[in-house]
Amino acid sequence: MLSKVLRLRLSAMSRVLTTALFVSLTVVSATAQTSVPPNQVSQFRDTSMLIPPAGAKVAIIEWEDLECPACAHAFPFIHMAIDHYKIPLVRHDFLIPGHMWSREAAIYARYMQDKISPELATEYRREVFASQFKIASKDDLNRFTQDFVAKHGKQLPFVIDPTGELAREVNADHALGEKLGLHETPTIIVVTPKGWIQVKDVSDLYQAIDQAEAMVASTPAPAAHHTVAKK
Repeated sequence: MLSKVLRLRLSAMSRVLTTALFVSLTVVSATAQTSVPPNQVSQFRDTSMLIPPAGAKVAIIEWEDLECPACAHAFPFIHMAIDHYKIPLVRHDFLIPGHMWSREAAIYARYMQDKISPELATEYRREVFASQFKIASKDDLNRFTQDFVAKHGKQLPFVIDPTGELAREVNADHALGEKLGLHETPTIIVVTPKGWIQVKDVSDLYQAIDQAEAMVASTPAPAAHHTVAKK
C-alpha cells in the first residue's frame, strides 16, 4: 500500500499537471490561428499585428495591390461583408514586384484618403479595380485618376506628394506585410482579441467572420466585483 505521504505527493503532482494542461489549452485557445478552408494557414513570421483596432471585437485586415486581379475579385466580397456585419476593415497596400503602376495608384488613393475623404478613396480603389483592363501604363493611370477626381468635383494638385509623406505611408504598409511574411495578395485575415482566421478563398469570408464572432462570444465574462458600502 502507498504511504499517506506518497499519496499526498501524487495527488499534488496530479493537480499541478492538470493545471498546467488547462493553462496550455487556454493559451492555445487565446491565440487561435486557423484558416478557411481549414489547414491552409500561411507560414507567417510575426503575427503580432493581427489584432482588431481599439474598441472592435472582430475586424478584417487585408493587404492588397491595386494592379492585382485577385484583389479586384475580392474587393466587393470584403465590402459587402463589412457592411453586413458592421465591422471595421484595416486595409494595407502591398506592392507586387513587376506591377507597373500599382505604387502610383496607392499614392493617389492615399492622397484622397488623407486630403479629401476616406469614402472617396474607397470609391477610387473600387473603380481602379473595375478598370484594371483599361490601365496599361502610368500615363493611363494618370488620365484615369484625373477623370475620376473631375467626375467627383475635385482637382488634384500638380505635384501629388511633394514631401514624400504618402509614399512613406505606402512603404510602411508594405514593410508591415514583409514583417508578417506574406507573399501574396490579397491576404485577408479576420482578427479577434483571441486569435485570427486567414481567408484563403474570399467566398468563405462570411464563414470566417461567423467563426470569429463565435470565438469572441465564447470568451468568459469577467468576474463581477462587489463593493460593500461602509456604514
